[in-house]
Amino acid sequence: MRKFTMAIVAGTALGWAQSAMAYEADPISMQIALRVATDLGLSTVSYTELIGDRWEIQGRDTSGRYMTLYIDAKTGEVRNLYR
Repeated sequence: MRKFTMAIVAGTALGWAQSAMAYEADPISMQIALRVATDLGLSTVSYTELIGDRWEIQGRDTSGRYMTLYIDAKTGEVRNLYR
């Protein structure tokens, strides 16, 4: 009976761990990250990549200045903006 109880406890714990992992937020899509970048003035995109927990987007604004943006992949907030 003791072995059976331990198997139930272990199975329940694994089920909870998988449920907790399912609630982690997926990263925002590239389209949303690009919308954030265009709202900040980016008009031409030359590079986009999801690196870990952030989007890196490079391009030029409407006056031709080079821009690099780092956008949080979970929240969509701008971490850094370089011109």
